[in-house]
Amino acid sequence: MDIAYMVSTRSRCNRRHVGTVLVQGKKLLGTAYNGAPSGVPDCSEAGCMIAEELETVVVDGQEQVVRKQRCIRTIHAEQNLLLFTDRADREGSSVYVTDEPCWTCAKMLANSGIVEVVYHRPYAKDTQLVSELMRQKGITFRKLEGYQPPADTMEGSILD
Repeated sequence: MDIAYMVSTRSRCNRRHVGTVLVQGKKLLGTAYNGAPSGVPDCSEAGCMIAEELETVVVDGQEQVVRKQRCIRTIHAEQNLLLFTDRADREGSSVYVTDEPCWTCAKMLANSGIVEVVYHRPYAKDTQLVSELMRQKGITFRKLEGYQPPADTMEGSILD
């Protein structure tokens, strides 16, 4: 997880720095972070492109409307990891990611050949959907408890 946090420092996203690492056993197979597509102005240069969605969820038998804001300029760290690693390397591998994957990234990870996702910071907006998908796919999905990231990696990583 330390490596994922170090990789996250490369992100230029104003809202959240996310890093991810693909490993098989002790072998490092790839790293990635969130950011704009290569050669395109990033969020620190051009600002965030925020899209807002409303979603109805049921909590304790009561329907609630949840407002989700997402930056649509940024390619998520998990997506970049999948773009820049080979399927053969991903088969049977684990992904360590600083933040719990969003619903879109979870679907991509579920189809990628990995067998485990380990994350540190929760992303409550999609937790229920993501947890259920991982359970259905038989992918180990766990929050790393009691972990303290390297102190110099936390700038830009404070948004809920």
